[in-house]
Amino acid sequence: MTVAFIEQHARTWPVRLMCRVLGVSPSGYYGWRSRSESARSASNRQLLKDVPRIHTRHQRRYGSPRVHAALRAEGRTASRGRVERLMRRHGIRALAGRRFRPCTTDSRHDLPIASNLLKQQFSVELPNQVWLADITYLPTAEG
Repeated sequence: MTVAFIEQHARTWPVRLMCRVLGVSPSGYYGWRSRSESARSASNRQLLKDVPRIHTRHQRRYGSPRVHAALRAEGRTASRGRVERLMRRHGIRALAGRRFRPCTTDSRHDLPIASNLLKQQFSVELPNQVWLADITYLPTAEG
């Protein structure tokens, strides 16, 4: 990253001055410029194109295990740790799902209300004579 910074600002500041300030040897900087890109960094660059594509295709819900599985399904070879590291380094995170919170107190409706047959007397003499339940929190097609 330091040598990339020097490369970006080489027209603004003298290279030797930036190397001295940033603690990089000038020969190391010029050696970095003349070297070709390594196979690992080229592969990481290609992975960095594929990971966000897969991540957005699945509404940003996929984390590194699922992205890794999708890459393997496409025929790409990369370890799960490598995918995880790239995602973390570039801020690609899975969105957490919203918690399900049942709504049980919607009394503002025009739907028919069942009559109260028990009239708050819950004690009975025989079993299986009275059944109680509250299922108003379950979503239905009626809304």
